[in-house]
Amino acid sequence: MRRLLSLIVVGAIVLYGLGVWLFLLRQDDSLPNRIAGAVVVLAGSRARLAVALDLMDGNAAGTLVVSEESEANDPARYQLCHGAKPTAYKLICRRADPYSTRGEARFVSQLAAVNRWPSLIVVSSRYHLLRARELFARCTRARLIMRGTDADAWWSKAIAVPLEWVKLARAEIFARGC
Repeated sequence: MRRLLSLIVVGAIVLYGLGVWLFLLRQDDSLPNRIAGAVVVLAGSRARLAVALDLMDGNAAGTLVVSEESEANDPARYQLCHGAKPTAYKLICRRADPYSTRGEARFVSQLAAVNRWPSLIVVSSRYHLLRARELFARCTRARLIMRGTDADAWWSKAIAVPLEWVKLARAEIFARGC
C-alpha cells in the first residue's frame, strides 16, 4: 500500500511539473507582420482586458471582440461594452452561450467566417492558452496567435495547473468537436 501511495504521489508531482511547463511557461506567439482580423479577449481574469487593449493601442487589429462578463465580475470590461464606443476600432461584445471557452470559440468562429478574418489574436491567461488554442482550432480556419497574461495571482496559477489538466482531458476525450 505504501508503494502504491508513493507511486501516486510521485506521479502527481511529475504531472504537476509537466503542467507548469505546458501551462505556465508557454511563450506568446509572434504577432503577424500584417494587421490581424481581430483581437479576441476571453472571459475570466480581469487582467486579460489590459493585454487586449494594449494590442489595440498598437494597431494589431481593426476589431476588438470582447467576451462579456457581468459588471460585478469585471467592471472595466462591462464599462467598455456598455459605455461610450471607441472610435479607433470596431468593438464587438457578446456573452458566450454556453458560457465557456468552447462557447467563445463557437461565436468567434462565426464572426471570423462572416467577416473573413484571416487571423485572430486570442488573449487569455497564460495557463489557459494551450486549451484555448485547441478549442479555437477546432472551430475556425483563421490563423491563431495566442497572447497571454501573467498578471493572475500566484494562487490562481497554482490551482490552474491541475484544473487545466482536467479540462484538457475532458476536451480531448469527451468533447472533441467545436
